[in-house]
Amino acid sequence: MKTEWRIFLIVASFLAGTAVLYGAWTAGESGRVEWVGTVALALSFLLCSMCGGFFWFVSRRIDLRPEDRADGEIADGAGEVGFFSPGSYWPFGVALAATIAGLGLVFWQLWLVGVGAVAVILTACGLLFEYYSGTRRTAEH
Repeated sequence: MKTEWRIFLIVASFLAGTAVLYGAWTAGESGRVEWVGTVALALSFLLCSMCGGFFWFVSRRIDLRPEDRADGEIADGAGEVGFFSPGSYWPFGVALAATIAGLGLVFWQLWLVGVGAVAVILTACGLLFEYYSGTRRTAEH
């Protein structure tokens, strides 16, 4: 995690400097600050800072991983990584629902935003509980 938080905070520092430079440059060129780009850069800075801060916080609480140690070997990272779904249609449903909600925002149709938000919640629940549905079979039955 040490590498991750450093990368995010370096990018965040770059974005902060770029936001200040962009705001000053546009103010010098046209006499007023171009707010859309300046705010976008500032929000990108905040997002990268948030991710970097999270990784920094987590890195203090866990042991060093093989990729964080200078003497780490490739074989140290071997083993089970986790469970990954072999095939699921729920991510497509979540994306479709988010698209519906986004279109509602674009055209400012609040009923479409509501339908999309409900659909996002339902499809996200479907994705989350995909492997917890159905009856559980045990060796006793």
